[in-house]
Amino acid sequence: MYETVKILHSYWAYLVVIMLVLATFNALIKFFGDKEFQAVDFRISLFTLIVMHIQLLIGLVLYFTSPFGLKNIQNNGMGGLDSFSRLLAVEHPFVGILAVAMITIGYSKHKKKLTSKPKFKMLAIFYTLGLLLVISRIPWANWF
Repeated sequence: MYETVKILHSYWAYLVVIMLVLATFNALIKFFGDKEFQAVDFRISLFTLIVMHIQLLIGLVLYFTSPFGLKNIQNNGMGGLDSFSRLLAVEHPFVGILAVAMITIGYSKHKKKLTSKPKFKMLAIFYTLGLLLVISRIPWANWF
């Protein structure tokens, strides 16, 4: 099960990054271009939110089944982790949860705005923060 969840989490991450980049740049370009908020913008932001939440659920399953997640902390303690082990067991999950929170907040706040400019502003701010958080904690050595 661990191997299957690991592969799913790894490949789903490509979709997460692509959607997050797309949604972020869509919001930024349309915010600075004073464009009208349309149904496609809503769908992009919603699909990004859904993809991120699915990645979080897969990641939580992986965290509890992986020898590099919670089991690594239980076996070695926090002081016994090297930098890469700490990245996988602590930093990557924590920052991932923060990124999902940022995207969820941005999506929720944009729905309460009535005009296009504030909608794109909320999406641009929070999705950019989410993108930066995600990119900062990707275990790049495992990705390529």
